[in-house]
Amino acid sequence: MDSKYDLIIVGGGMVGATIACALGGSQLKVAVLEYKHPSAFSPEQEHDLRVSALSVASVNILKSVGAWDGIASRRMCPYSRMKVWEQDEERAATEFDSLALNRSELGFIVENRIIQLSLLERLKAFDNIDLYCPAITESIEYVPGASVVRLSDGRELIGKLLVAADGGESRVRQAAGIGVTKWDYEQCALVASVITDYGQQDITWQQFTPTGPLAFLPLSGNRASLVWYNTPAEVKRLMACDDDAFMAQLVEAFPASLGSLDCLLERGFFPLKRQHAQQYYKEGVVLTGDAAHMIHPLAGQGVNIGLLDAASLAEVLLEADLRRESIAEEAVLSRYEKQRRQHNLMMMQVMDSFYRVFSNDLLPLKVMRNIGLGLAARVTPAKNKVMQFAMGLEGRLPEMAKDRS
Repeated sequence: MDSKYDLIIVGGGMVGATIACALGGSQLKVAVLEYKHPSAFSPEQEHDLRVSALSVASVNILKSVGAWDGIASRRMCPYSRMKVWEQDEERAATEFDSLALNRSELGFIVENRIIQLSLLERLKAFDNIDLYCPAITESIEYVPGASVVRLSDGRELIGKLLVAADGGESRVRQAAGIGVTKWDYEQCALVASVITDYGQQDITWQQFTPTGPLAFLPLSGNRASLVWYNTPAEVKRLMACDDDAFMAQLVEAFPASLGSLDCLLERGFFPLKRQHAQQYYKEGVVLTGDAAHMIHPLAGQGVNIGLLDAASLAEVLLEADLRRESIAEEAVLSRYEKQRRQHNLMMMQVMDSFYRVFSNDLLPLKVMRNIGLGLAARVTPAKNKVMQFAMGLEGRLPEMAKDRS
C-alpha cells in the first residue's frame, strides 16, 4: 500500500465506506481507515441490536455503489406501511401505505453490520482503494493539502484531503479545530430485540406518549426491534430490571398492536443529543455523517442523511477531479456544504419540532397533534408528502439517490 493518497477517509462505517465505494474505479487514490472489521454474517445468527431504517433514497445510493446485492443476499426486512397515533387512541391512527404512491415499499430495516459488511466487501473490487482494517489511529496532524495520519503500528499516511467519517466525537474534526453546537435532549432511547409470536411484519409504527414515543420496527422472520424513548432515570431503572421483569414492563407499556412476545434477545440504550458542526469543511478537510451532525432518531433519519452526505460529497469530488480542480481546495468543498448543510439543518429542526410537540401532554399541543394527524390521514396530498419525506425523496437529491426507473 502507498503512503500518499488523494484522500484519507477516517472511518469505514456505513458513511465512510459508501464514500469510498462511490469513488471506486476513479482516478483518485483513496485510503479507508477502520478500527475493526465487522464479524462475518451467518443466517443462523440472531439479529443485531443496532439496525437502521433505510429510506428509498438510501437504497438507491447503495444500489448505485454496488452494495445492495450484498445486503439483499444476507437479510433485510421491507416495510410498506407506517402507522402513528396518540397514546390510547389507536382507533384514530394515521396509516401510510406505499401502494398510494404505486410503490412496493416505504423502506427497509437492515442491521448496521450487514450494511457495513456489504460495503467493505464491495471495496475489494477497486484497485484505487486501500482499506486499512483493523487500523488504530494514533494521531492526526491537520495540514491543509498534506495532512498526516499516524497509525498505532507505526505507519504514516499523507492525504491531500481528510474526510471525517469517524462519528460524533470525530478526531478529524477536533484536529482541524472545527467547533460544534450541541445540546442534550434529556431523553434516552432504549432498544430491545425480541421474538414475537407472529410472522414477519410489513409495518412500522409509533405511539406517542408524554415521555416519548414507543416504536416497532419489523425484522425478518418473527423478530422485531422495539424502541422505547424515555427519561434517563426511567431508562436506567428499566435496564436494571431482570429479563422477566423487563418483559413485563414492555407488555404493560406497549400498545396491544405489539401482540405477544416470546423472548427477549438483547437490549441496550443510548442518550440522545443534537449536534451540528459550525462548518463542514476547511481547506484539506471535510466532515460527513455524525462527524458533521447528530439528529434526534425519532424518524430514523440519521443514517439516511449521512448516506446523502456520502453521495453528495463523492459526486462533488468526482466532478472536481474531471475538471482538473484540486479536491482539497475550499472552492470545491464549499459546493458539498451548500448541497447538504441547509437540508441537514432543516431535518434537524423538523425532528426537534416533533420532539417538542409530541413529548408533551399540554392540552393545546395535544389538540394540535390530533389536528395534524387527522389532516394527514384525510388529505391525500399531505399524506403523500409525508410518505415522500419518509422515503427521502423530498428536496434536492444527489444523482445517486434518485430513482432509476
